[in-house]
Amino acid sequence: MNSRSCCNLAQRRRVIKMRHILISFTLCMMGGLAGVPQCAAGDAPGWMHALVNVPLPAHDEKTDVVLLYSDRIVTVQSADKIKITVREAYKILRPGGREYGTVSVSYNSRKKITGMRGWCIPAQGKDYEVKDKEAMEISLPKIDGSELVSDVKDKLLRIPAADPGNIVGYEYEEEEQPLVLQDAWHFQETNPVREAHYTLQLPSGWEYKATWMNYPEAKPAQAGNQSQWVVSEVKGIKHEDNMPPWQGVAGQMIVSFFPPGGSAQNQGFQDWKQMGIWYQGLTSGRRDASPELKQKVASLTSSASTPFAKMKVLGDFTQRDIRYVAIELGIGGWQPHPAAEVFTHHYGDCKDKATLMGAMLHEIGIDSYYVVINSERGSVTPETPAHVGGFDHAIIAIKLPEGAADSSLAATMAHPKFGKILFFDPTDELTPFGQLNGALQANYGLLVTPDGGELVQLPELPPAMNGIQRTAKLSLSATGTVSGEVQETRVGDRAWSQRWALRTVTKDADRIKPIESLLSRSLGTFQITKASVGNLQLTDQPFMYNYSVVAQNYAKTAGNLLLVRPRFIGNKSTDLLETKEPRKYPVEFDGPSRDTDTFEIALPAGYEVDDLPPPVNADYSFASYHSKTEVNGNTLKYTRTFEVKELSVPLSKVEDLKKLYRVIAGDERNTAVLKPATH
Repeated sequence: MNSRSCCNLAQRRRVIKMRHILISFTLCMMGGLAGVPQCAAGDAPGWMHALVNVPLPAHDEKTDVVLLYSDRIVTVQSADKIKITVREAYKILRPGGREYGTVSVSYNSRKKITGMRGWCIPAQGKDYEVKDKEAMEISLPKIDGSELVSDVKDKLLRIPAADPGNIVGYEYEEEEQPLVLQDAWHFQETNPVREAHYTLQLPSGWEYKATWMNYPEAKPAQAGNQSQWVVSEVKGIKHEDNMPPWQGVAGQMIVSFFPPGGSAQNQGFQDWKQMGIWYQGLTSGRRDASPELKQKVASLTSSASTPFAKMKVLGDFTQRDIRYVAIELGIGGWQPHPAAEVFTHHYGDCKDKATLMGAMLHEIGIDSYYVVINSERGSVTPETPAHVGGFDHAIIAIKLPEGAADSSLAATMAHPKFGKILFFDPTDELTPFGQLNGALQANYGLLVTPDGGELVQLPELPPAMNGIQRTAKLSLSATGTVSGEVQETRVGDRAWSQRWALRTVTKDADRIKPIESLLSRSLGTFQITKASVGNLQLTDQPFMYNYSVVAQNYAKTAGNLLLVRPRFIGNKSTDLLETKEPRKYPVEFDGPSRDTDTFEIALPAGYEVDDLPPPVNADYSFASYHSKTEVNGNTLKYTRTFEVKELSVPLSKVEDLKKLYRVIAGDERNTAVLKPATH
């Protein structure tokens, strides 16, 4: 969507991982080929020396580094030119903090780095200085699966002697031609911050609007057209599993700049409506269909007899026949390519696919609208100010015509002006038309209409549309071996994850590796005797696994008794919250879900049930868990249901979630007792 990320979440993570690998490889080359960078025994600047004896911000013994000082100086010279100077200095506390001796700054065709220098003040000895000429430039390579084509590069500067006890610092200058007149001050990070400054210099007659997120507002000091904000003793953010996304928890300030009589095409945004108008201008005329595209639409829909059937066939074409390629050069990070061009080349990124889908829908008389959104739920909320940095993805909202009703169209909302609209992600080829993946559900996106922009919450699908239905018919021998058939039916994101994992697998033997991984977490020893995969390519059908398994020593002997666990496979419990330190952030679920297990175990001849685990019924507002073990004739039957009903568990309910997971863990360990039959 923009020049720093990809649209598809799985693809974007691969790009970010590859970028980190590339930077690490470059650093190794810098160290291996060039040794210590050429540096002079020059004095570090006064602003760094002033930090030598300052008290450190509060931190614990595991902290690798602290940020002693940062300053971001933004000078707005005109609507087309902004200069930014950044200064930062870190105190290295542990060996893990050495990575902060490397400065990495991204730039592109609209932003250039005009200068970069770094220094080290050792605990003993003379200062080191590294100048701009020692910096290196790297480009992100093409990555299979994301096909990223971008003009973004990184400029790297390695500062020597980034060792515990030393202070490293740097300064760099940027010149930018902004797409919009906005800036973001990200003053909170993973490390504790002693003091951070933000300075804004505006031309005469200009105004600004500053909005604080996830942090108490600090008032600026004013001096003419210059404003300066200062925060101090900012706590570091420690990662917690299943925590909200970074943008949803980290302190930051969003600043919009407004020139006198500024153009709506190049300004900061007072509200979401203005941002929608700006984006509408970027997309104007991009949905015009060429004769070839018109002909393709007619061909695709010729055999479709209903509006739903026509929309679905166009959605399938956009998802599967248009290859994902992110071409993000300059304004191309935001402006889509023309639909005719996307169709001709048969590739495009998320906004290109949304544009093509919109153009094809127009040809069958159906209106649609862009929706720009973040691929991580919680990054944008109703309290978020209108700014371009909040989004990294684009999908489409389809105004459903009369007669387009179908039970599979679940991702819908009733709009007060446009009626019933369906949200559809043309980039997500593994989520069927009519549904949304969990990350987009209950997420907030900018609906772009002819009236401007409107922040809307996307629908949350019923839990039953995402889950695993697992059934097994098994037999237990007197020696403790269990064997039988297992069937798994997966829908929603549960199906998506398996199809994604198997998308490049060609060997049948490799297609059962996810099954092997599942069984290994539940069984000590096992053997899969046969297995098959169903509906791998049919994304509008449930994904299926069918397999036969033998597990020796499944039941344990205790004298003349057999102890057998009714819960055969599958783990719903987790030690997520079993930590020494108290939880600081809410727990986020991937999406609503409903998983069910039904396991039937035929008892060995000569045995009967002596004792059964008690039923479990745990019901909270955010999730519920129910299980029951019973005997039907000579068969032990175990059933359970785990349902996620709310997507976020606030801190006030985290203890309840911990209790729930402990209840589940206990149920999963429970055993039934079999004894020799007395008749």
